[in-house]
Formats: sequence, C-alpha cells, structure tokens
Amino acid sequence: MERSETLAPLRERGFRFYFLSRSVNLVGTTMSGIALAFAVLEVSDSPSALGTVLAAHSIPMVVFLLAGGVIADRFGRALVIQTCNVVAGLTQLCIAALVLGGHAEIWQLVALTAVNGTVASISMPALAGIVPALVPREQLQPANVLLSITRSTLAIAGPAVAGILVVGVGAGWALAVDGITYLLAALLLLGVKIPPRERHDDSPSMVAELREGWQYFRSTTWLWVVVLGFGALNGLEHGAFVTLGPVLAKSSDIGEHGWGLILSAEAVGLLVMGLILARVRLQRPLLWGMVGMAAFGSPMIVLGLTAQTVPMMLIGFVAGMGVEVFSLGWNLAMQENIPDDMLARAYSYDALGSFVAIPVGQLAGGPIAAAYGLQPVILTAGIVYVVVVGLVLLSRSVRTLPRASSTA
Repeated sequence: MERSETLAPLRERGFRFYFLSRSVNLVGTTMSGIALAFAVLEVSDSPSALGTVLAAHSIPMVVFLLAGGVIADRFGRALVIQTCNVVAGLTQLCIAALVLGGHAEIWQLVALTAVNGTVASISMPALAGIVPALVPREQLQPANVLLSITRSTLAIAGPAVAGILVVGVGAGWALAVDGITYLLAALLLLGVKIPPRERHDDSPSMVAELREGWQYFRSTTWLWVVVLGFGALNGLEHGAFVTLGPVLAKSSDIGEHGWGLILSAEAVGLLVMGLILARVRLQRPLLWGMVGMAAFGSPMIVLGLTAQTVPMMLIGFVAGMGVEVFSLGWNLAMQENIPDDMLARAYSYDALGSFVAIPVGQLAGGPIAAAYGLQPVILTAGIVYVVVVGLVLLSRSVRTLPRASSTA
C-alpha cells in the first residue's frame, strides 16, 4: 500500500474523531496495566491478591459481554463507547485517589475494578464493530493498521513510563492519567455520529437477537475454532504471564522498571510489524495470524528458564510482531466476512469464549505457583500455549480462509 492509501481513512470525519479518541485513551491504558499490578502489590505482596483483583475485572467482562453486543446494536456504538468511557474514567480516578492517599485496601480495588470490567465488557463489542461503519470497505486494512500503529507506538513508552512512575512517585499517578484520558476520549467521541439500527414494533427481543447471534457463531467454523483456542490461550497467558510475571519480576533482578521495559519491547515489535503491514496486503489472515500467536508462547518459556531483563526484551519484541499479525488478521477476517448487522454480536460471542478462562487462570495462578514454584508454572504454561496454537491450525477452515473481496 502507498502512503496515501494508508492515510486515506483519516479523510473520513467519523474515523478521524474516533482515531483521536482512541489515541488519547491509549495514552493512559498503556500505563494502567502495570500500574494496577504494582499498586496491588503495594497493598499485598501475595500473588493470590493480585489474581483476585485482576479477576474482578475479567469476571464481569465474561458475564456482560453478550449483553454488550446487543446494546451496541440497539443504542449506537459511538454512544455506548462514550458512556462507558465516562464510567471507566471515574472508576480509575477513584482507584488512583485511594492509592495516592495510602488508604487502598484489596476489597476496594476489587469492587472498583469490577465496575471497570463491567463497562469494558459492554463497550468491547461496540469498539470492535465500529470501524466498518466509519470507512469504506476497501479501507479496512489501512484503518486497522493506523489504529494498531498508534496503539503500538504509545505502548512502547507507556509501560516504561509507568515503571518509572511506580518507582519514583507511586502507581497512583499512572492510574490517574488513565482516568483523565478516558474522560477526554469521551469528549472526542462527540464528533462520531453513528445512529443505532432502526427498530420497529415487531423487532426481535434481546433474547431472540442473542439466539440469532449464537446460531451464526456456531455455524461459522473458523470463528468458533479460533475462539475456542483463545479460551485456553488467554487463560494460560493471564494466569502465568500477566499474574505471575510481575510477581517474579519484583522478586528477581528484573524489578518493576525492568518489567516495564519488557512490555515496551513487546510494543516495539507490534509497531514494527504494523509498519510492515501498512505496506503489505495480508493474505490468509488466520493462517498467518495463528502462526504469529505461536511466538507469544516464547516469552513465557524464556521467563520460566531465566528471569533476566535483556533476553526477555528480545523475545518480547518477536512476540509482539506475532501478536500484531494476528490482531490485524482477526479484525480483517471478522470485518470482511461477517454482516454488519451481526458483527457486534459475533464479537461479543468471540470475546465471551476467548475471555471465559481468564479469571480461572488469574485465580489459579497464585495457588499453583505456591505449590510448584513460579518459574516451573510459567515455563509449563508457555509450552502448552504453543501446543494449543498448533491444535487450532489443524482446522482447514482456519488455514484456508482468504481475504474477502474489497467490493463495497
């Protein structure tokens, strides 16, 4: 793709405002993950406590995801995202105030994080399904690449800056920045106008719409196979890498700042591959996407073998490149092959199946590590991760799914 093609989506007013909103939001969210992890560890150094707080975010996401898909279709995707941004911003500011004031307790972090997880689950299908409504079909790849490059660029600095803030002034300041960016992002979304679907007196009920979405989901083989695989992959990642990784980092030579550098190196890999995909048309999006995801098991394998910052940064870079290939491939597969009126619901079933095992991993990671050790558990999770990717690639429908026609 030429540069003019890559930037073409920005000429669309709705996409331009959405792009600015997401960019502002990502300034904070790239710091919030590492900030929240170490904020919890300031209150309690228990891996189980961290897993409980993280699960408090992911469990509501699983519970309310299906409703989010229908809500997005009924009330308009832009309005749903805007409302959820306001609520998420206020909850993050409350968490920041508790942490900065030194009054935070685990139960408070659990409650506020649960609210944040609820609004995240409702907004996720709307976020995933909004891009096809903002740009012509032939601009879907450059639009997704622009969003991805911005996310990756900000993610390079975000974790490293968060690590510096955690060490220097405390985790609360990074959480406060995240809360403010949510509110600014909501203001920018005022420039995005997408009306909800027109509804009539004989329109189906929410239950009927969910049933219709389920029928579509289970009849689309490549869709449910990948989602089933990611149910296991996300459980392994969040149990071993996201939950146990910061605990191992804090107790080893890596430290808080080193963990931020590792996540930043992964983001560099995302950015580099995003720049490559801005020039190359991605064919067989799920085949290459799943091959890319196999690389994401390597950071867990390396961390399980050696808790050193530099090797982890190098392998994190490679893993980030692989994740970016899957991210673009999955978005293109969904946006090009699923009807627009079904897209939000398909994304909600996708997210439900993909996320259902995350709280299991988060809650189980601490007790399993206490029984068998941090590094052996992380190493085993990395090996199983690669095996699961191989099982998904056994499906012919995943390997052979082509790019759809770009005809509008």
